[in-house]
Amino acid sequence: MAKAPRSGPYICGTDAALDVVSGKWKGLILWELHDHGVRRFAELRRALPGVSEKMLTQHLREMEADSLVHREVYAEVPPKVEYSLTETGASLNKALGPLGEWGRERLRREGLEVTPVPRDDQPVGSSTRAT
Repeated sequence: MAKAPRSGPYICGTDAALDVVSGKWKGLILWELHDHGVRRFAELRRALPGVSEKMLTQHLREMEADSLVHREVYAEVPPKVEYSLTETGASLNKALGPLGEWGRERLRREGLEVTPVPRDDQPVGSSTRAT
């Protein structure tokens, strides 16, 4: 059964914004698409260790419904589907920048570790990516 569209009522702007980015993987999907512009499903899945196919599909569908992600389907065999940020998704990603900075400061302050994520263009162990 599909989840009803998120449309309030909301208490404040933060409530409305968090409703759209709720879920463990949405912020990381925004970040990955911002870093790479366009990604296929398998590329997103590899970039987000621990995400299940079902959860990634669910989040991408919600993000598409919220106009954060554009899904382009190419008429090929096998089918080719690419995901990219919309203008709205890019603006949300930019708005999340200060939250990311707060998180980096928390990591530093509390001595927490960041698990490096191997990149397609980097050998394992040399990731410079930090959330």
